[in-house]
Amino acid sequence: MSTQRDNPVKWQASRVAAIQMVSTHDIAANLNEAARLLKEAADAGASIAVLPENFAVLATKQMIGCGRREAEPDNVIRQFLAQQATELGIWVVGGSLPIAARPDWSTVTDRVRACCYVYDDRGREVARYDKIHLFDATVEDAQGQYRESDTFEPGEDVVVIDTPAGRLGMAICYDLRFPELFRQLREQDAEWVSLPSAFTWYTGDAHWHALIRARAIENQFWLVAAAQGGQNSERRRTYGHSAIVDPWGRILSEVDEGPGVVVGELDRETLKDIRTRMPVWEHRRL
Repeated sequence: MSTQRDNPVKWQASRVAAIQMVSTHDIAANLNEAARLLKEAADAGASIAVLPENFAVLATKQMIGCGRREAEPDNVIRQFLAQQATELGIWVVGGSLPIAARPDWSTVTDRVRACCYVYDDRGREVARYDKIHLFDATVEDAQGQYRESDTFEPGEDVVVIDTPAGRLGMAICYDLRFPELFRQLREQDAEWVSLPSAFTWYTGDAHWHALIRARAIENQFWLVAAAQGGQNSERRRTYGHSAIVDPWGRILSEVDEGPGVVVGELDRETLKDIRTRMPVWEHRRL
């Protein structure tokens, strides 16, 4: 497990943004669009912005090639994230991107990892989360079958860090279906959770809202879900509906399909009030 305790960050600001994109095979175009939307989030007063899963590149073959380069110190995508954080003066939760090295920097020989990096407002890399649960499923859409485990290997560590908007727990997309992970995030004092995602339209239409609200309600924290939302390719349509959910399960703001930014206030007093009035954490019988 990974947690940041040595140098806690003071809760200074509480406005966060979830960014929705419709990423394609064009990495340069994706980065330009991400920059535009990050600026929109900063202009709206967000101190932290969460990008969606696979924000820079969506195609599997590109992921593998890009992932091998990610082990190099001068990789383009991580430099982009650091630069955006510095120029805009905000924290950036970097969606996910393929990385060919484990956290101890040992090389992954056959598969990459789906990693989410966090950058502070000075462009410093302050956290890394490797997606734990991999999406291997048959879905009734044009793609038909998804097998992330053919390309990716799972991570192992639960990650919670201090941010200006409170204790942040990290998850990615398919992790949402595994409530035990979110329990561990709460056990490490998470006050909000980032969820970069790329739900298929079929699974999203069936389960997205139920799951994001359930995870927020069960654990009494905010959930900031930044999704892919639209026709990403001929065979890939993602559900979108990026949203910010409060600890009572209310959707504070949401965007349906297409690129966009949703912004919400994470109020610590609201969090304390909900947890005090209904202290479910103290009522658990393990």
